[in-house]
Amino acid sequence: MAARDRFSKKITCPQCGNTGFAEASEDDHKSRKHPGFAVDLLPRGFFEQRGSNYQENYIIRCECGRKFPFRAVNEPAHN
Repeated sequence: MAARDRFSKKITCPQCGNTGFAEASEDDHKSRKHPGFAVDLLPRGFFEQRGSNYQENYIIRCECGRKFPFRAVNEPAHN
């Protein structure tokens, strides 16, 4: 079984300003076909709209109805 890289990320809705910290993880082995990205815990008021193995394609929905990616392609990654 592959090791998991776990991290927290502050997410903020661009529409209403709702904010909180999400707990996420992905496979630590770079040789894998995909990173196996998963959000393990979303803060109150945020929901999974569309899951994905990639942060850029994982879509979150805020309770206000706004949908946005967990991480934009041009956003720098911070662990």
